[in-house]
Amino acid sequence: MEALNMTEDEHKSLLDSVRAMQHPAYCLMVTVKQAKDVLGKDISGLSDPYCLLTIIHKKEESKKSSQAKSSKVVLKDKMPSKNMYQTDVKTQTLNPIWNQTFVMELDHPEDASLYLEMFDKDEEITLGQKLEEIRSNFHGIKRMIKDAKKEKGQDDFLGNIVLKLKDLHCTEDCWYVLEPRTETYPNRGKCHLQLKFIHRERANALTTGRSAYMNYSGILQQFVHSHISKQQQSSGPWKGELCGQGQTLLELFATQNDLSPFLQDLAKWVAYSKLYQSLEVDPTVLFKQLTSIEYHWDQQELPYQQKQELGDSLHGFLQYGLCLVSKYRDIIPPTPKDTPRLQTLLRVLVQICKTRAFQKLNPAHFDLHEEVIDAVQVGTQEWFNIKKGLHQPMTKEISETVNALSSLIEEVREDIRLSKDVWNKVFVSAVQLDLFTVVYQELDSLLATEVRVTMGQVDTHMDQALANSLFPVYLNLKAIHKDKAFLQKRTKLLELTDFQECFRDALPFWLNKAYNTTLERVQRAVQLDMLQPLQTGMVPVKHSSSAVDLAACLQPICQLWEHLGWPDPEEGFMLMVKLTEDICKIAVTYCHLIKQRVKELSANSDPGTAVNMLCVVVNDLEYLCTVLTRLPQQLNWGGLRERTDHVIKEMQFNNTLPSQLQHTQSVLTREIRLALETLGKQLRSDIEKHVLSMATRRKFSCTSTEDAVRPLMGYLENELKFMNENLVQESFNSLLAPLWTNSVQILDQVSRQKSGVTEFYQRLHYTLQSLEQCFHAEGNGLSLDTLHSDQFKSLKAHLGLNSLNTCQLIDKFMEKKVREQKDYSGEKYGAVTLISSYKRSDQKLHIEVLNAVNLIPMDSNGFSDPFVQLSLEPRHVFPEVEHRRTQIKNRELNPLFEEAFEFLVSLEQCNAAGASLLLTVLDHDTIGSDDFEGEAFLSLRAIPGVSGTASQAPTQIRLPLMHPKPNEDNILKLLEARKADRDAQAFVKLRRQKEKLSLEVEQT
Repeated sequence: MEALNMTEDEHKSLLDSVRAMQHPAYCLMVTVKQAKDVLGKDISGLSDPYCLLTIIHKKEESKKSSQAKSSKVVLKDKMPSKNMYQTDVKTQTLNPIWNQTFVMELDHPEDASLYLEMFDKDEEITLGQKLEEIRSNFHGIKRMIKDAKKEKGQDDFLGNIVLKLKDLHCTEDCWYVLEPRTETYPNRGKCHLQLKFIHRERANALTTGRSAYMNYSGILQQFVHSHISKQQQSSGPWKGELCGQGQTLLELFATQNDLSPFLQDLAKWVAYSKLYQSLEVDPTVLFKQLTSIEYHWDQQELPYQQKQELGDSLHGFLQYGLCLVSKYRDIIPPTPKDTPRLQTLLRVLVQICKTRAFQKLNPAHFDLHEEVIDAVQVGTQEWFNIKKGLHQPMTKEISETVNALSSLIEEVREDIRLSKDVWNKVFVSAVQLDLFTVVYQELDSLLATEVRVTMGQVDTHMDQALANSLFPVYLNLKAIHKDKAFLQKRTKLLELTDFQECFRDALPFWLNKAYNTTLERVQRAVQLDMLQPLQTGMVPVKHSSSAVDLAACLQPICQLWEHLGWPDPEEGFMLMVKLTEDICKIAVTYCHLIKQRVKELSANSDPGTAVNMLCVVVNDLEYLCTVLTRLPQQLNWGGLRERTDHVIKEMQFNNTLPSQLQHTQSVLTREIRLALETLGKQLRSDIEKHVLSMATRRKFSCTSTEDAVRPLMGYLENELKFMNENLVQESFNSLLAPLWTNSVQILDQVSRQKSGVTEFYQRLHYTLQSLEQCFHAEGNGLSLDTLHSDQFKSLKAHLGLNSLNTCQLIDKFMEKKVREQKDYSGEKYGAVTLISSYKRSDQKLHIEVLNAVNLIPMDSNGFSDPFVQLSLEPRHVFPEVEHRRTQIKNRELNPLFEEAFEFLVSLEQCNAAGASLLLTVLDHDTIGSDDFEGEAFLSLRAIPGVSGTASQAPTQIRLPLMHPKPNEDNILKLLEARKADRDAQAFVKLRRQKEKLSLEVEQT
């Protein structure tokens, strides 16, 4: 009564009128649709199924059941034929389709049941036909035997269905399982039935003048409005549900008036589609009704008036839906909870266009895809104009105009983002429409026009403030233009393609602001820097605060390049040149500022503090070099090179950008080197003082060499430790190398003082070795390749020789001569052949001089009178061994001597340093001194028996004769300088005599 706005009296009066009417006749309308998976009863494995239907009341049911206990068949041949209904026979199938409808009257529905039995129709066939079936289907023999046992013409039972009518709803549409009578074949398939209670006779006095369909539609709308009004307090749209009483009344009304399901669904569609336009209705409700209409379209023909109503309703809802689509931004929030509503609405529109009803009732061509595109375009234009109006400038000031444009572009950018990330997948999944492309191209055109108009007013008023306000406009446009990469299909050239041209006049102001802002920050950072290392974290930071601030200050310039993303490659290259130039200028400026800062702070500081601050400055400059080294990667020079490859040659590119950076780095490197030189000068001066103090002591015996060197090494260790702790590794290494070179130079200069005192050179040699170990630092300092320079090697050799005593120098001289003999090639002055061996048991050295060849003629007759003098050298090793000589061979240049000599010497003497056999070939002169033919040296260690095993056989050896080169031996010069040493002077005298007789003098 509440839903129909009816009072209690009106309801009672109407109820009395209905009760006074003639009672209707109840009927059950049964539609046997189809069956599936029924039993195969024929030889072929198939059946010829048909169905029998009847209504049995409770009393008849109990009676028939007692009579049918002895037979499987209950109804067949036991019910009057007038009460039985039979479908057609479907031959040779297990999935028959009937679609036959029967109307059966009911006396008392509450105690009645519907019976359906399915049989396989058997026909009488001839003997020949039986044999043919056996031949074609051998597996059917078992079935034939079974058929032979049953009565002739008896149909096979396939299954039955029993439904109590009181358990059914007004309308049923279900699959029912065919039940067996025995358990032999329990699975007998299913049968699809459609059941509906109707009246055969109806009184229409209360609804005269209106069709049942119209009344049903009115009642439906009343119930829906009432239900929705009661649920206004609840959240969410209406999902198509009604209260139980309302649903029952609608079903009863439809049953009483024999309204088909098609007409009921049509009424619901019309009602719901209208309600959708005024109330919040879930689109899935519409989708469900469209599906039902499509299902019924071919099964029932609608009256003309209902066809027109359906066509108008579908077309009207399409237009309304497209209107909603055009305003999707305003009516549906872009949230995961709400976007499915739009998707379902679009699916409803698609479903309308796909329905055969729409295609039949609206013959005119209707392309939903194009209609949706038009709706989106119109909606986008309307949305843009509304936003443009909202952001209109309050005054005609150019700054207000730019701010208004900036706000509008932000709105557009957000809408494009939502179109790409939210709405596009909704439209693609529902109508296969790339919404993002449609919206982007439409907004691109609208926004380009607005930008051109506004920027045309700006160009003549450009200044720094206006340029600053244009920067966010540029960034938003760039972000919008970047989204073009997501376009699936471009139908035309985008109008914002060259948007950067509108901002060319503002670009210099942007660069100038970035440079000035960065420079101001750098200046402020230097002014606040106290040049103290930042001792933060587990690893100490050796540079100061201004270096860290500088790296942070340069970041905005790098970000400016990234934000600009200038599309034109050639202009982008010039822009990069400008940015790199600004960064390099800032780096050089920082270098000058930090040097000035250290001068200011060092003016009133002690030397130690000043050195410490200078170390920090060096570290800051090293850190700045590191920052500049990362610059190409931060500014993505590689990507710029690829973009400009077709307009900028590689040589031009490398001669511009890298050369700028290299020049700046060279300036910083020079400043670092100057600072390190300042530190090195102080260290060099102190090192020189320590070396001179150590080397100029008059009484060397008062202090040991270690004690004399200890002050220098202590000073160096302290200073290097301090530098290592306060300099970064690169700077410390840069300081070590020149400091090492200076130290070697100092020692070399001191060593050239011609002191002549062995202990003097020993101290210098020990000092050089100690410095080498100090600077190498067990591999943590300078490498050995760096330490072992040519100057170092020369000094080491010089000090090593001067540190030796006379005997050691003579030993070195003899070893050198043995090496020269070994390396000497050719027989310019002839050669001598001998056999040598050593017997350890007798401690005897055996030498047999065999001959000499190719001697130089010394006499006027063209011959010589040669003999060989044998001596064991050096004399301090063999003081008691006398010289030996062969006989004189007159007038011979190839004398044959064959004389043997034995020397009594120990094995230890033979293995002594420099131990060798000196063979001197002389030309005997009766008057005057003998002439010098040449000399040869043989190391005693090379003689069999001295080295190796004691039982080695004697070996024959041929030694070329040599002449000494005068005044070229450094060892002789050292020995000669030792004037007070008799042994040294005696040895030098003998060697100088041979040099005077040497024929090498004539050749030099």
